[in-house]
Amino acid sequence: MSHNPIRPWRNIERRTSRQIMVGPVPVGGGAPITVQTMTNTLTTDVAGTVAQVQAAAEAGADIVRVSVPDEASAKALKDIVRESPVPIVADIHFHYRRGIEAAEAGAACLRINPGNIGSAARVREVIAAARDHGCSMRIGVNAGSLEKHLLEKYGEPCPEAMVESGLDHIRILQDNDFHEFKISVKASDVFLAAAAYSQLAEVTDAPIHLGITEAGGLMTGTIKSAIGLGNLLWSGIGDTIRVSLSADPVEEVKVGYEILKALGLRHRGVNIISCPSCARQGFDVIRTVEILEARLAHIKTPMSLSIIGCVVNGPGEALMTDVGFTGGGAGNGMVYLAGKQSHRMDNARMIEHIVEQVERRAAEIEAQGAKAAE
Repeated sequence: MSHNPIRPWRNIERRTSRQIMVGPVPVGGGAPITVQTMTNTLTTDVAGTVAQVQAAAEAGADIVRVSVPDEASAKALKDIVRESPVPIVADIHFHYRRGIEAAEAGAACLRINPGNIGSAARVREVIAAARDHGCSMRIGVNAGSLEKHLLEKYGEPCPEAMVESGLDHIRILQDNDFHEFKISVKASDVFLAAAAYSQLAEVTDAPIHLGITEAGGLMTGTIKSAIGLGNLLWSGIGDTIRVSLSADPVEEVKVGYEILKALGLRHRGVNIISCPSCARQGFDVIRTVEILEARLAHIKTPMSLSIIGCVVNGPGEALMTDVGFTGGGAGNGMVYLAGKQSHRMDNARMIEHIVEQVERRAAEIEAQGAKAAE
């Protein structure tokens, strides 16, 4: 919480990796864990794609990936990159020319599998384009598209096959003296992905891109991602994450931040701590939290807010948050500021009052940060 020191038992010791740059954004090497998403518009729809990138960036995305399946998409990418407020990763499969065109269009990173874009000569051409245009790369191994010889060797997608695939791709880049890469070993199966990432972390110092691929819809995908990514992040593995949901990319960004916030790895916006409510609640907790989430979405400052319906846990939770409100019956509740009782407030006016208090506290935190930076 922003007004409390970090407890030692909350600390996560992150895996040591080397650092690469995705445009101006550092990945690995102790840099903050970045949050990514991917557009789902037609890339040739420049206006629609740019709007989606901008919405994701506003939600906090540090990096956005855009698919480049054909020459027309590669041409459109140049305009998208020019309008984007964040670095763009070009998603490339099979066509080596698309990788070259994406690098020339200004992509900050190429998501590519060196082994599926043709001959060694073609791989060298893509690497040369990436080097000439300051692109990094992501090696993207996926359990659903493993090489035939690995499936024949292992009999099925397994952690060993995925890691071997990743190391084979790493070798191709390193043999061409290219080291600005990160790597992922994604699977839709949580256990398979977690095991593959754990093994991968032992055999490379490359930055690791975490993801549970094809995780499902908003609820199921969030749960699977929270379990899989949460366990890996808790063990110190992961330098950048993408939550893959069959949903608006903005939702992917929100879930990514919630996972990082839950682990104390990164904070953005208001962390609302609220009870599920019961017959003891002094006000409609569920509706209140729903409204506050919408009203406070504009705040980017990391801070905490507790909304608890009664005095069983309310005072204790409020001691740990920047702003708190605890229901107390009789149509009013107690407002807490910086963990201390401050004043009572009528339930009818509490939402507007809480919004004011949170905005005021956010401004104070920002001012303190600016002063400390002087």
